[in-house]
Amino acid sequence: MTAEENATRDPESDPLDRLCFLLARHGAVVRGRLHHAFAVCGLAPRQGSTLMLLGRSGDMSQQALAGELGVDPSIMVGILNDLESGHLVERRRDPADRRRHIVAITEAGTDTLTRVEKALQEVEHELFADLAPEEITTLRGLLARVRTSPADNPCDEG
Repeated sequence: MTAEENATRDPESDPLDRLCFLLARHGAVVRGRLHHAFAVCGLAPRQGSTLMLLGRSGDMSQQALAGELGVDPSIMVGILNDLESGHLVERRRDPADRRRHIVAITEAGTDTLTRVEKALQEVEHELFADLAPEEITTLRGLLARVRTSPADNPCDEG
C-alpha cells in the first residue's frame, strides 16, 4: 500500500492505522536511526543533545543544561563526565559564583558536533525524501501543535 493510500484510509477499518499508532511506529524508527547517527559519532543521544545545545547556546551553567535537556542534575553530571573525558566539553568554576560550573564546548567538541549535524541531516534527508519542502514545513507546524511537552517523556536515553 502506498503512503498516499495509507493516509486516506479510514482509521476505523484498521485500528493500527490510528494516528497514535502511526506516530509511535514512525517514532520508534526515527529513534533507532537517531541512536545510530549519534553512535557513528561516538556518542549516546544525551551526549549528542548536550553538544547540540552548547553549540547553539554557547557556554551554560551545568544547572541550566540539565534544565534545558530535562534531565536530573545527577544524570547531567554523568553525561558531562563522559563528554569531558572525551575532551568534548570542559567545566570551569564560574568566577562570579564559585559554586556553579560553567560548561563550554571544546574545539574537539565542535568538530564532533559538525559530524553529528551531518549525520542527523542524512537521517532527515532519508526520512523525508518523498516530501516537498512545503510539506516538511507543514509537518513541522502540525507536529508543533500536537499536545505534548518535554515533561511528558523526560530524556531517559543513555
